[in-house]
Amino acid sequence: MPVGKISTYEELLEIIKESDREFDMDLIGRAYKLADDLHGSQKRLSGEPYIVHPLSVASILVDLGMDSESIAAGLLHDVVEDTPITLEQIEKMFSRDIANLIDGVTKIGRIPYSTREEQQAENIRKMLIAMADDIRVIIIKLADRLHNMRTMEYQTPQKQRDKALECMEVYAPIAHRLGIRAVKEELEDLSLRYLDPVAYQEIENTLTLHKNERAAFIERTKKKIYDRLSAMIPNVYLEGRVKSINGIYRKMFIQGKNIESIYDIYAVRVIVDTVNDCYNVLGVIHDMFQPLPNRFKDYISTPKPNMYQSLHTTVLSAEGIPFEVQIRTWEMHHTAEYGIAAHWKYKLGLTKGDTLENRLVWIRQMLENQKDNEDATDLVRTIKSDLAPEEVFVFTPKGEVISLPSGSTVIDFAYAIHSAVGNRMIGAKVDKRIVPIDYKVKTGEIVEILTTKEPDHGPSRDWLNIVKTSEARNKIRQWFKKERREENIVEGRAEVEREFKRNGIVMSDQELKDLLESIGRKQNCSTVDDVYSAIGYGGIQLWKLMPRIREEYMKKKQQLPEAQAQQEKKTPLTTNKKAMGGVLVEGMDNCLIKLSRCCNPLPGDEIIGFITRGFGVSIHKRSCSNVPQDISKAPEPERWVKAHWAGEVKETFESTLEIVAEDRSGLLADVTQQFFNMRLFIQSLNSRVTKDGHAVIHATITVNGIEHITTVIGKLKNIEGIISVKRS
Repeated sequence: MPVGKISTYEELLEIIKESDREFDMDLIGRAYKLADDLHGSQKRLSGEPYIVHPLSVASILVDLGMDSESIAAGLLHDVVEDTPITLEQIEKMFSRDIANLIDGVTKIGRIPYSTREEQQAENIRKMLIAMADDIRVIIIKLADRLHNMRTMEYQTPQKQRDKALECMEVYAPIAHRLGIRAVKEELEDLSLRYLDPVAYQEIENTLTLHKNERAAFIERTKKKIYDRLSAMIPNVYLEGRVKSINGIYRKMFIQGKNIESIYDIYAVRVIVDTVNDCYNVLGVIHDMFQPLPNRFKDYISTPKPNMYQSLHTTVLSAEGIPFEVQIRTWEMHHTAEYGIAAHWKYKLGLTKGDTLENRLVWIRQMLENQKDNEDATDLVRTIKSDLAPEEVFVFTPKGEVISLPSGSTVIDFAYAIHSAVGNRMIGAKVDKRIVPIDYKVKTGEIVEILTTKEPDHGPSRDWLNIVKTSEARNKIRQWFKKERREENIVEGRAEVEREFKRNGIVMSDQELKDLLESIGRKQNCSTVDDVYSAIGYGGIQLWKLMPRIREEYMKKKQQLPEAQAQQEKKTPLTTNKKAMGGVLVEGMDNCLIKLSRCCNPLPGDEIIGFITRGFGVSIHKRSCSNVPQDISKAPEPERWVKAHWAGEVKETFESTLEIVAEDRSGLLADVTQQFFNMRLFIQSLNSRVTKDGHAVIHATITVNGIEHITTVIGKLKNIEGIISVKRS
């Protein structure tokens, strides 16, 4: 990717000339002239003329190999949003295709939204819909976002974090799914610089410190491999690289590794002419170096969903340094570097049955899964989960490969095959062994779904808390919507009562009816029962509407006569849209929050935060054994920060209970039945018998706060033979 600055049209012309491809220079020249005239004296925050930005976007598009229309649209991509010209005028002056490309990347600016998140989500949904019709829309948007991230130092710290987080969660995963590696890695590295500057600097300094040694090692290794291969295989080309900063960060700070234990920090890439040569090179590499066990991946026979193909193996050098070898053909290399953009850059000629339409089916599938969901923020969550870079490749008993995001369960696998398989699922076998329903599948496993022929059988509501993919979640919701209307109405009414009670909202029947009808009009529900049903099956997620409902309620309450207001229950309520994970950290906005597993804090517990080097702020109970009694005497007191629960906490939390009881037959069944009666999701359950004849049960369950867990403990104590119940 070009990293140098570009500020004039002449420089763009030079880049176009060096690309050695044919372009419609009249079209590009007219687009530049119009953009230059319209942006005129506009300036960027850096003080540079605004035209520098569209010129830079166009240069990135040239490097990605895009066509003349894309480059013209790149030059004009901001004119409709920032200048008086309209799309209709653009269409008359150029073409409908160029107008559509510009419209696809133009943000929705005239529709009011209640939150910044909704505005962001609607812009992304609009872009994806345009992208489904013309993939060039997203490539232009990626080029636009890449240049903005390269010049992000001129923005405010809050804007830097917001844009970096959006890049990391939305645009980098899309670039990954499109296979545009260079854009993905640069977006991730630039985003990390603002999301965790301390860790970024630490890794960058480490890489710089040993830069010469690393370069020398890669060159020695390349020469050794080339000398051996060139005598046996024609037209061998080698290149080396060091893993991206974000790639190292993920392994160091999220997987808890040190830099020396990351096996693929170095990589040597071998590019050859044919697939047969790839496998021959693999044999030679394994003969020259000691291969590390379980580190070989064949993405040639099983390509990734983003079209990526290569052989990967990790071997040990003579100096004892592990490094990765990637082996691929030139066609595979072009696809690996440029992904879908290689279609324009290299005119590869798609193989029979592999059309551009087939390669983009996942976009339409994503939009199809969301079509019945009015909440666009769910689409953003879908991108975060379904387009995550980490994937697993699992086999059906017939040998068909199913690709799923890392962390997917056997339920996700069932729904990936067909909705009917998921709906009739009663169990699963992995490599011929029965596994739990929440088992997370791993690459290479053979998964068999066990189904029933009973016509009334369907999924469990608990599955919504287990599945990873939005496809499975939406298919489960669709089943409940269609098959369990009466049950949904009851569940929805109960959820409204719970949420209103938790938020201290008291309404008359008529007020509640008016409110639900108002919600229904916005959610395409014609009756109050339709609203209850939608809440019951998850089509309307009530917790998202509660801040607005509570705000309206509080306004009306303040307008009531004082005597009437005093009769109602007063509940102190606080709203802070900057709360993350239900927690407010003093002095920090939108920081990453992680609830520590050592003490599993719940809403209602006194808490404190610790600024980690790799995962934002870790939240502990103040009484946790890992929290110093006197913070001022801690090794790094400045990393301990004040934190408290937000007034509104929407999340659910894991909590582990230790139950001590007199050992008797049926005890575990009674405890499990009580959890079932309270509609609790059990994460894990195990028991043992002590030497004094007592039974000790450890149960990890999902609850929504300290009041909830207190109620659970009270009900468990009523079971016959229970001696004590406490959080562990």
